[in-house]
Amino acid sequence: MKTRFLIIILCLACSASFAQKKKAVIKAPVKKTVAAQQPKTTGAPNTALGAGATAQKAVLDTGKKTPAKPFDRPLDGYYKKTNIASAKVTPYANLRESDVTFAKRVWREIDLREKMNQYLLSPKQRLIDVLMAAIDAGELTAYDPTASKEDPNGDSFSKPMTGAQARSKMSDSSVVDKFDKDGNKIGSEVRAGEFNPDSVVKFRIKEDWVFDKQRSIFEPRIIGIAPLIKPKAAGLDLDYQPAFWLYFPEARPILATKEAVSRNNDATGLSFDDIFVKRLFSSYIVKQSNDKDERIRDYAQGIDKLYEAERIKKTLADYELNLWKYSE
Repeated sequence: MKTRFLIIILCLACSASFAQKKKAVIKAPVKKTVAAQQPKTTGAPNTALGAGATAQKAVLDTGKKTPAKPFDRPLDGYYKKTNIASAKVTPYANLRESDVTFAKRVWREIDLREKMNQYLLSPKQRLIDVLMAAIDAGELTAYDPTASKEDPNGDSFSKPMTGAQARSKMSDSSVVDKFDKDGNKIGSEVRAGEFNPDSVVKFRIKEDWVFDKQRSIFEPRIIGIAPLIKPKAAGLDLDYQPAFWLYFPEARPILATKEAVSRNNDATGLSFDDIFVKRLFSSYIVKQSNDKDERIRDYAQGIDKLYEAERIKKTLADYELNLWKYSE
């Protein structure tokens, strides 16, 4: 009797287990439609929608298509110029005072209107534009060229200027009358105009010619560079004057990354720093260091100034030549 009862219980348990498994197999997951997933709104829009869904809905409503990818500017040419942009300054060799057996300071002027120097005045990339952009960005420091007791020539980099002061020096100024509310003249003031880069046609450089006995080399090293301007005054013909001075070693890292435009070849790979270091410019001497601190124009006039400039130039060349002159 007990055995039959146990057999009946086991049969019922197996039947119940089989029925549950069959029910699980037959029951399929119910997929919600897109309409069922979206919450129902009555009047006001649902704030739970994300920004992406809102933007997508707006695009669909207006009928516009989003761009497949952002604008990719094509390469203007068949190769990319990166050598100049990533160029590094080649440092000068170390120079000790005990190794200098001869030194002479010379001031030169570079006239950009000469044929050899016209690339410094190219509208594609002017030298003055490169310098002014560096001054405005705070990468270069301009120095006041005004002479003083401590700095008689005004080129010793003794008084820094702000970028606004340097730019005002390059702008043409004019005298403007001031009037009161009744139209009566009450005075005048000087106002700075716009800067015209084409008006800068001359630069002055200050350099030292030194002979290094350690390396047996006679070489020039540029110390400073200054754009020259011609001040306007009523009835007076003033000479060119420095607008400000720039310390050339500080400007070299900037000039080394700016390509100089050539009239004959677009692939010269020459930077403005190369132009000055390799002496690829035409210039004439206006002064050399002397005991009286005189300029050439102080004791020579007319064409004699050119003769004197050539004489100084030849003297420097003869010094190097005489170093290697051997007698039999």
